[in-house]
Amino acid sequence: EVQLVESGGGLVQPGGSLRLSCVASGFTFSSTVMSWARQAPGKGLERVSTINGGGTTTYVTTSVKGRFTISRDNAKNTLYLQMNSLKPEDTAVYYCMTPRGSRGQGTQVTVSS
Repeated sequence: EVQLVESGGGLVQPGGSLRLSCVASGFTFSSTVMSWARQAPGKGLERVSTINGGGTTTYVTTSVKGRFTISRDNAKNTLYLQMNSLKPEDTAVYYCMTPRGSRGQGTQVTVSS
């Protein structure tokens, strides 16, 4: 059974930073493309960033380019999202996801002064 557990969200002021983590189990993490997606209040799910199994290729959506960095530690079955220079429009529930759409419970990120 695929299990994904996100953590690291919270309330942060504009310009601040957070690092999200996602611990995965129930599948071969090291060979699985993983993504972070987010859902803001009243909006649909938006893919934020993707990384291949080896961690050598990444994709970042335009709105977060230069601010967010995706990475992974396959020895720990853990996916990360480093978020810097956070903006109020980054406020959302953040999910880690597999290509088949499995995701965890999410972690809330709120950017507000």
